Amino acid sequence: MKCGVVVFPGSNCDEDIRYVLAEVFNLETVWLWHKDTDLQNVDTIVIPGGFSYGDYLRSGAIARFSPIMNSIAKFAKDGGKLIGICNGFQILTEAGLLEGTLQPNLNQRFICKNTFITPVDDNFGYAKFLTQPAYKIPIAHAEGRYFASDEILSKLKDNNQILFKYSNNEGIIDDASNINGSLENIAGICNTEGNVIGMMPHPERASEKLLNNNDGYPILKTLLKLNTK
Repeated sequence: MKCGVVVFPGSNCDEDIRYVLAEVFNLETVWLWHKDTDLQNVDTIVIPGGFSYGDYLRSGAIARFSPIMNSIAKFAKDGGKLIGICNGFQILTEAGLLEGTLQPNLNQRFICKNTFITPVDDNFGYAKFLTQPAYKIPIAHAEGRYFASDEILSKLKDNNQILFKYSNNEGIIDDASNINGSLENIAGICNTEGNVIGMMPHPERASEKLLNNNDGYPILKTLLKLNTK
């Protein structure tokens, strides 16, 4: 598998995910500069976290107009695997590649801490490989509150597009564990085809035992569909 990591002005988690893909998973990994249109024949693209274009206007609102986004939209339409993490998730919703929006956290503050997420049953073979009731994954965002219309939410549910929800350490989904006020505790979703994924938590920041937390490792492994059947 060949992976590409997109770099925008203001990306600051690009090296984190590149390191995990290349050094932890031993995958061929290349940089994709936002002004380029050549995707270098990659199989998977990751849009990392950060503050693309300083998060001016809205998070991801300017990045979605970068030249590379037209190529990425075609890549996704043709079935390529596309994963957006944190700011990457925001960019995917702004670009219309995922439905809904990411709004300011309910407490109107930047939140940077570990939280727990639990996998939700889906049609695309992700959740069934994640057997823990909950995974401890860091978050770092000011605009991570997932919101969508009743119509979109109903569609996400009907198509099993909700991949992760905020929970407590036992996997119980409740208001107390809804760290940013997201609609129905939603932490990650995918498109109707299952090849475009967005999540606010940062699994790449918890992917090695050296960090005393490698709960992100099985999540990334599953989303990349490495050695899964």
